[in-house]
Amino acid sequence: MRTRFQSTANHSQRGYALVSLLLVMSLIALFALGAAQNIRQQAQREREKEAIFRGEQVGDAIRAYYRYRGAQGVNSLPNSMDDLLQGIPRGTKKLQILRSEAAHDPLSSSGEWKLVGPTSEDVGAFVKSLTVYSGGVPPTPRGDMARLASLIPQMTNVLDTESTNTAPGGEDDSANSSGPFLGVASRSQRNSVMTYYGIDRHDGWLFTPLFR
Repeated sequence: MRTRFQSTANHSQRGYALVSLLLVMSLIALFALGAAQNIRQQAQREREKEAIFRGEQVGDAIRAYYRYRGAQGVNSLPNSMDDLLQGIPRGTKKLQILRSEAAHDPLSSSGEWKLVGPTSEDVGAFVKSLTVYSGGVPPTPRGDMARLASLIPQMTNVLDTESTNTAPGGEDDSANSSGPFLGVASRSQRNSVMTYYGIDRHDGWLFTPLFR
């Protein structure tokens, strides 16, 4: 016959075992939660890398198109993504200047880039971010984009305005405006894992050949 002491000891051992099991399960849950968060962040980081890669390809294509059209200012810029996808004449053939994959934004559900026109406020905001990133020195257009330099005063007017870095989340579903564009931006309005020239919002990343 077991003594009262043995019965109490067995109950205590079972209690310790249950507490230990709960502790282990809690640690496993915390580990799984942290691992899942890391996986999500890594997946977003990879999408952001791809977005930057594709966006800069679009910027290069805009530059190639602009130079082909004579680099004569705004009128030499493309008016649609199709202008870039169709390529530019090279003898009896056409030279591809943009891959079809690069014409799609990997950060937004629609996959559509936002086309940014020369006088858009998005350009001004990007100029402001570049100025802050470079220590207060405003960027100037690269040599082959020099005819667009007259747009700079319109851009720098935005430098003194206040802005917020708080991302509203969601996506911009507004229609693209018609007319020439000198860059593209993501329609995702979320905060980013990576930064692009110090910018930590997807919709603030402007991919343009103007300053690169």
